[in-house]
Amino acid sequence: MGNLFVKKPKITEVDRAILSLKTQRRKLAQYQQQLDAVIEAEKQAARDLIREKKKDRALLALKKKKTQEELLKQVDAWLINVEQQLADIELASKQKAVFESLKAGTNAIAAIQSEINLDDVQKLMDDTAEAKAYQDEINAVLGEKLSAEDEEEILAEFENLESQITVQDLPNIPTSIPDEHDEKLDLPDVPTKAPVVPQVVTDDAEVSTRRKVMEEPCGLDWVDWEEFGIDIVII
Repeated sequence: MGNLFVKKPKITEVDRAILSLKTQRRKLAQYQQQLDAVIEAEKQAARDLIREKKKDRALLALKKKKTQEELLKQVDAWLINVEQQLADIELASKQKAVFESLKAGTNAIAAIQSEINLDDVQKLMDDTAEAKAYQDEINAVLGEKLSAEDEEEILAEFENLESQITVQDLPNIPTSIPDEHDEKLDLPDVPTKAPVVPQVVTDDAEVSTRRKVMEEPCGLDWVDWEEFGIDIVII
C-alpha cells in the first residue's frame, strides 16, 4: 500500500505575499469593471436628462461620471503597482533559485576537489611527462633515418644486384662449332646451264609485216564494236 499520509509543502512568507497580491489584483480588476459600468450608466443618464431638458440633473450625472473616472484612474494605478510587485517577486524567486543552484554547484566542486590531493596530481603529471618522453625516445630509435653513407651503400648494392640479374637474363652463347653432319641445310641445286634470254626482234621488215597484218580487215566489218563498248586501237 502506498503512503496515505502525504507531506504537504511548506508555505513560506513569499508564497503568502504572492497569494495576497494576486487576490488584490483580482479584486481590483472586478472593481474596474464596476466603475466602467457606473461611468457608462451616468453617461447614459446625462443623455436622457438632456433630452428631457433637465439641465441641473444632467450636470449632476456628468459630475458623478467624472468622479468615477478619476477613481478608475486611481484603480488602474494600483493595479499597475500590484502587477509590478508580482513581477519583482517572481524575478527575485528565480534569482534565488539560480543562486541556490550555483551554490550547490560550487559546493559540489569543492567536495570533489577535497578528494583530490594536489601532490598526487603533480606526481601524475610528472609520471605522464616521463612516460611520454620515454615513448618519444623509443619512436626516435625505431624511426631513425639512415645516414648519407648508408644510403650510398644501399644504392650501390641495388645497382650490383640489377647488373647480376641483367647478365643472368641474357641468352646462352654457344662455345663449340656444330658438326656439319649434325645439321644439313636444304639449299636449291646449283644450275649447270646459262639462262636463255628471249631474242628481241629488231628487223624492220618483220615489224612492218606484223603491222600490215593487224591493219587488214578480218571479215567482221559489219560488227559494231562500239555497241559492245569495245574501243579499237590501231598500232
